[in-house]
Amino acid sequence: MSLSPGRSPSQYFVVLMTTTFASLDEVRRKAPAQMAAHLARSRELHADGVLLMAGAFLDQQDQPVQTMGVLATREAAEDYARHDPFVEAGMVAEWAVRVWANMFA
Repeated sequence: MSLSPGRSPSQYFVVLMTTTFASLDEVRRKAPAQMAAHLARSRELHADGVLLMAGAFLDQQDQPVQTMGVLATREAAEDYARHDPFVEAGMVAEWAVRVWANMFA
């Protein structure tokens, strides 16, 4: 993706994941190895400029933990989701990649 100086991409690709866990505390308790691998991989991809932002939603305590990641290409987004340690371990109930329009591009 070629950008002129100071210009952002006109679209990003958002990975949305719904885990099988009721809380982040449950994730830490029941899946510490997957959490460590997920964080290490996410930090590496972020340092490489592939994963722009990522995190868990905190506002729906009565629902399964949902997370999202923002990436610059569909290929990177799909790879991020498919090879996530939680996905590979069967701890994600569903995931999707959505195209997000950047109004500031």
